[in-house]
Amino acid sequence: MSVMFESFEAKKSCCAPKRATDENLASVKLPEIRSEGAETSTEGMIRLDGGSFQMGYEGPEAWEADGEGPVREVKLSPFWLDMTAVTNAQFKDFVDATDYQTESERFGWSYVFIGQLSASKQRKLRETQTVQGLQWWYAIEGACWKKPEGTGSHIKKRMDHPVVSVSWNDAVAYAKWLGKRLPTEAEWEYAARGPSQQTMYPWGDELEPRGKHRCNVWQGDFPHTNSAADGYAWTAPAQSFRKMDWGFYNMIGNVWEWCADWFSPTWHATESDVTRINPQGPTSGDTRVMKGGSFLCHDSYCNRYRLGARTANTPDSATTNVGFRCAMDL
Repeated sequence: MSVMFESFEAKKSCCAPKRATDENLASVKLPEIRSEGAETSTEGMIRLDGGSFQMGYEGPEAWEADGEGPVREVKLSPFWLDMTAVTNAQFKDFVDATDYQTESERFGWSYVFIGQLSASKQRKLRETQTVQGLQWWYAIEGACWKKPEGTGSHIKKRMDHPVVSVSWNDAVAYAKWLGKRLPTEAEWEYAARGPSQQTMYPWGDELEPRGKHRCNVWQGDFPHTNSAADGYAWTAPAQSFRKMDWGFYNMIGNVWEWCADWFSPTWHATESDVTRINPQGPTSGDTRVMKGGSFLCHDSYCNRYRLGARTANTPDSATTNVGFRCAMDL
């Protein structure tokens, strides 16, 4: 297995190591979908009326380098959005119908978090396949959506969990098969905020109101000890915890979710007011937006499980804490 690693600034991208691939691999054309596609349906989706909302975040918790601010008024047309992240069962239907191979399968490896590996495997791989500066991530041969922790792992008891180890390109292929698309960052944030507007989380400004867990994030000493006090050490089923106000599940924590936009920390702050009507993000870039945080997010290191927080990764990257949900125009 030939793997190239890219180091990241500490306290910057703990949840999303970047796949730095050989040029010849990165230029491989995505496989064609062997099917005319599944029947387009709004089953399992929620219709949102759109309108104006305050997007972004400015405050002491903000990561300025990520471009969380400024807070700005954004206007959206009505759209549909999946109630949950796409599950392993749903992604399997897609693969069975199309013979699609994910990028992790074609590359031959994907990133796996250290705690998801056995102690013996950690010792064996520590010197050769860990990510420089992010030693809690390993490039594991054979890891992919159906074998998230590599050879010997499986998803038989996780069919209702979000599919992970899928790249942005894989997510787009799935969405197209259903006649859908990925949500824009603005659509995603609008849906997650619900009627709450400028609160920190969909349910208010406290992560655990009245001591109740409302999402799946890291508890304990990151990255060494996860107490799993919320009930889940790694991913939780897609319909876990209490529904959000508009009926969505797990838009905070559990898995990062790919959005359609190219990432820029400055584009939204410099463009004209016109771009704040159904904004699509910049026309080009190197990385794609991810929203929502994951089961690895913790206040001591990466508190990007807030509504206004954002991060990004290259479109071919895949990890065990990144998934997606689909959107559709009315």
